[in-house]
Amino acid sequence: MTALQEMPGRLALDELEAAGIETVIVAAPDMQGRLFGRRMSPAQLRRRLDGIDLCTCTLAWDIDQSLELQVDYAGFHTGWQDMRLVPDPATLRRLGWLEGVALCFGDLRDDEGATVPIGPRAMLQGQIERLAQLGYEARIGSELEFYLYRGTPTEARAAGYRGLTPTTEHHADYLISPGNLMEPFFGRLRRGLEASGVELELEQGEWGLGQWEVNMRYGPPLEAADRHALFKLATKEVATLEGLCATFMARPSNEAIGSSGHVHLSLLDRDGGAAFHDGDGERGLSAAYRAAVGGVLDHAAEFMAWYAPTVNSYRRASRDELVAGAGATWGYDNRTTTVRTVGATPESLRLELRLPGADGNPYLVFAALLASVADGLERQLDPGPPVRGNAYEQERRPLPADLAAAAAALRGSAEARAAFGDVAVDHYAAVAEHEWEQFMAVVGEWEIARYFEQI
Repeated sequence: MTALQEMPGRLALDELEAAGIETVIVAAPDMQGRLFGRRMSPAQLRRRLDGIDLCTCTLAWDIDQSLELQVDYAGFHTGWQDMRLVPDPATLRRLGWLEGVALCFGDLRDDEGATVPIGPRAMLQGQIERLAQLGYEARIGSELEFYLYRGTPTEARAAGYRGLTPTTEHHADYLISPGNLMEPFFGRLRRGLEASGVELELEQGEWGLGQWEVNMRYGPPLEAADRHALFKLATKEVATLEGLCATFMARPSNEAIGSSGHVHLSLLDRDGGAAFHDGDGERGLSAAYRAAVGGVLDHAAEFMAWYAPTVNSYRRASRDELVAGAGATWGYDNRTTTVRTVGATPESLRLELRLPGADGNPYLVFAALLASVADGLERQLDPGPPVRGNAYEQERRPLPADLAAAAAALRGSAEARAAFGDVAVDHYAAVAEHEWEQFMAVVGEWEIARYFEQI
């Protein structure tokens, strides 16, 4: 049995029925980080370990499954060919918030058995291997925020997502009582996730009305991304079962503060030691830490389309709030910077990337972060001096202010192309460009109210 299979909630192929499992889902992340796949019995899973056919449309249509998105990889011009989803039995686990259901992550292959180059999970795996060649192993933990409203998604949809009742009626950042009142939801969610091998370390109320935050246990990057995706899946489903509605939009209303998807990263060296720590370095920081931060800052603009992948992302990332950090900056325990240095001991020393929102695809966010770190290590990039004080009031390297600019930065990125290949970069740039075009094709309420009479 592998180390992964020994984790809580993990199942072996031959024990599914004995464990009460009736349905197995084989799944992979789509371009937004949502899970797609097919359902089957345990017996069918064992018969299909060589792969399950599904259409490439799952990686070629937009977030609404519209076929208007035009990409080279698949479409009418290719006949919407199949690809194969090959189960990885080491990832087989119980979905603890559902009765009798398990899930197995899979790898996407084409008809010749080659890795699908635009598959988010494979893109992350490639950067894990790149770091390993440099002698490092990453550990990642997600810090994720979301809004929780009363009423089901069906009711929220019927209301046009307007006038929703938040689960906190005043600012509840760190306050205990609002969390106590929501314990039926959080207790059910926590129990279900722990039974699935997803450990929530901390939960709390946040500043926004109805906003909550969780910290997930750190782990290897691929496992951390899987946990992140499962957390979002479980949160939405448990919320619905409790008569609530959860959203991971970066900023769901004009009045709301942004919801973040901060990422905490540390590195282990070949001996398993804390690669970011050096007792002789300034504040205990190693040359590897400085180089890693240098890489993250150097490529932050180029990977903004993955850190902030929707039009709505920039309602959060472009505001001077303590959510995303200012420009490409770093500092010691400074929440106004893009990269925050955190940790009082060698083992806890890490960088916190504050750019990503809750709407990010964890596989692409982590892949971009690792690619940036790897390039920083390879070229020993200098991050410059840390910011002291309010980074929003100081000069800094700017970042794309909207999705169109982010798409252009990704398309023009030499580092992204070197790390992920032309096929993947052109594909995801086209996705971002399409999303921006869809937004620009609609006349918004603000424009009508602003200009109808006054122009």
